[in-house]
Amino acid sequence: MILIKLLEMPTRFFGGIAALLILPLIGALIVEVFSRHVLGTPTAWAFEISYMVMGTLFVLGMANALRLKQHVSVDLLTMKMSKRVAATIRAIFYIMLLPIIIWLTWELAHYFYEAYDSGERSGRSAWNPIIWPIYFTWFLGFLLLVMQLIAELLKAIITVISGKEDDFA
Repeated sequence: MILIKLLEMPTRFFGGIAALLILPLIGALIVEVFSRHVLGTPTAWAFEISYMVMGTLFVLGMANALRLKQHVSVDLLTMKMSKRVAATIRAIFYIMLLPIIIWLTWELAHYFYEAYDSGERSGRSAWNPIIWPIYFTWFLGFLLLVMQLIAELLKAIITVISGKEDDFA
């Protein structure tokens, strides 16, 4: 139980950060619309900021969505199963998914390091910002997902053993 809570602490924290990121996203889009349609001078940075913030919001929020069971699932099938059988299916799925997500996290760490080391820039606008911060958030988001997958696997194993689903919140 303590291990699950420790694994979920960063998920909760960064899930909250992801939720707050909607505010600068809205702000950037309002400034861009005002600048483009009222002042007649589009910004050089709004496009880059919007896709970077939206990407960050998405990757930092995916582990929290898993924790809150807000991901896509086929409940129609598992509703008719016993808690142990449903938990066994979840555990098998998590065991199959975990190596893939670990590999993606490892590769994203390399992406981040190479972009940081080379000073890579986006090349998508006149602003042309450095790109390593967005690669770091991708890495962090997938690292959080790995940790949450481990927590969910542990929850499923506990349910298989005990036959009941505890509230791990």
